[in-house]
Amino acid sequence: MDLFERPPLETLAPARDRWTPLYLEHGRLEVDDSSVKWIGANGLLCRIPVATVSALILGPGTTITHAAIKACAESNTPICWTGEESMRFYAFGLTPNHTNDMPRLHAEAWADKRRRTQIARAMFRMRFPDVDVDGKSVKEMRGMEGLRVRALYTQFGLQHGVTWKGRNYDRQNWDTADDINRALSSANASLYALCSAVICSLGYIPSLGFVHDAGTLPFVYDVADLYKHLTSIPAAFLAVRQDPKNEGELVRKLLKERIEAERILQRMPKDLAALFQTDEAAPTQAGARPPSAIA
Repeated sequence: MDLFERPPLETLAPARDRWTPLYLEHGRLEVDDSSVKWIGANGLLCRIPVATVSALILGPGTTITHAAIKACAESNTPICWTGEESMRFYAFGLTPNHTNDMPRLHAEAWADKRRRTQIARAMFRMRFPDVDVDGKSVKEMRGMEGLRVRALYTQFGLQHGVTWKGRNYDRQNWDTADDINRALSSANASLYALCSAVICSLGYIPSLGFVHDAGTLPFVYDVADLYKHLTSIPAAFLAVRQDPKNEGELVRKLLKERIEAERILQRMPKDLAALFQTDEAAPTQAGARPPSAIA
């Protein structure tokens, strides 16, 4: 089939059968001989079967031709533009051939107050499986979560020998924050970027949250909270222990290691599918490992 002919939807690989997202940086994507090819800065050429990739994540130093964008769109392959190692999220390209099944499912669950609360409780159970949240309102769960997270910060501070005085920083006056608060903000921002890329590529709606409801990305904050205790929080405390004055590069490196060790990219699609009760695999317990077991 000619690459530039619109393929029928039924011939495209479903999302569950596709490869995991492919991250590319410092190179060029273009179309040649009816296929998409990647030309790296080192001259390496690789042909990419875009119809079998769940998403293309483009990092720094990347250019892409109009024809390559068209080929990805017609193959239902989302494209995300991110910073280095996907640790900053800049933009997301919609794919016109996608069905609206996932956005509709998300919107219907959010619009139903009962289901919205059920999903919020399910998110809480994934993080704290030993806590009974039946009958609890979202407001009550937010309060319970605040107590748990504050205790978690204190525990990590003691574990890593980092002085913890509380979560306190001013966006307008960054230099007044202490080392650990700056490290936490940097790590969390990078985690939000990664969650944004996954959420958008899967078709969920970033602006419709179940626990969070403010700002433009409440669902991103909901999802990131499922994994902070495994990723951004330990990375931040470990970074400050190793180099209190690091400018963010170390904490992002440690965060990437935590994300890979915990297989977050593999777990997140399954966890989200379970929250919305789709036919994907059941989630792994995001709260299964105690903080003391994290290096």
